Amino acid sequence: MKIIITGCGGQLGTDTLVALASCGHDLVSFTSARLDITDAGAVSSVFAAEAPDLIINCAAYTKVDLAETESEKAFAVNEGGVRNLALAAKEAGAAVLHISTDFVYDGSSPHPYTEEDATSPLGVYGISKLKGEEVLREVLPEHIIIRTSWLYGAYGKNFIHTMLRLAAERESLSVVYDQVGSPTWTKDLAGAIVVITNRIEQEASPEGGSTIWGTYGYANHGVASWYDLAVAAIEEASEMKIGTNIICTSIEPIKTEEYPTPAARPAYSVLDTAKIKRVFGIKIPHWRESLKEMLKDVAKMETEVSNEV
Repeated sequence: MKIIITGCGGQLGTDTLVALASCGHDLVSFTSARLDITDAGAVSSVFAAEAPDLIINCAAYTKVDLAETESEKAFAVNEGGVRNLALAAKEAGAAVLHISTDFVYDGSSPHPYTEEDATSPLGVYGISKLKGEEVLREVLPEHIIIRTSWLYGAYGKNFIHTMLRLAAERESLSVVYDQVGSPTWTKDLAGAIVVITNRIEQEASPEGGSTIWGTYGYANHGVASWYDLAVAAIEEASEMKIGTNIICTSIEPIKTEEYPTPAARPAYSVLDTAKIKRVFGIKIPHWRESLKEMLKDVAKMETEVSNEV
């Protein structure tokens, strides 16, 4: 199957490309610098030249706070860019697998969010991502939308890397404890994308089974606050001697109101993963175990860099 992967310069795009590389598919990858999905002409030209069967869209505007003042950029990528991909995919006869977010919810639910729960984003980022979902549904029936949460990986910028950097600079940290979600390792999500991609290939064949198109939630099992995640990351990194210059000895839990940000965030954004597990048979690890594995990758990368020097 011919697959175009967009946003390959990001943490999820990087892990997805690696995960799919050994599956026998014909892969064409684009960083956002190589393919600007807001450029409809560029997208159309690429699809016409490559004739893909599937597009995996990992490209997105993800600067949650900056989106409040850069709304045009956020909507250009998260809504307009998705429209361009959907229209070009329809012309090419291809399907789209698109990554969305827990920020489409407002965080007021008393239970993990299912795909059928009402959406009500709190800020520009969440609204722009929801608009992207809507336009994909309108344009292209052959799509899969994966809503995910609290992504982190060995590559790129994310909360884990920020906490480890700050832990090497400060003896004490203050981290919000009243925002709760499910930390999700990009490598685990990439593995799920591989399973779904292979299923899409089966569905496209004459003997394919019932439809699998639609919206799914994916996140690692378990629940944590940002405070829980920071404590776990620093504890595990210290034990593994990752970044041996960690000096932080105290982490204080604080309320959201004590750390104001331009964009409001959901207080509770745990995703129900029953549907994706049922439809695709995906096994999902607990976030704490995945955090350990991710930090092992970081340690391996540090060792390789050290040996090269």
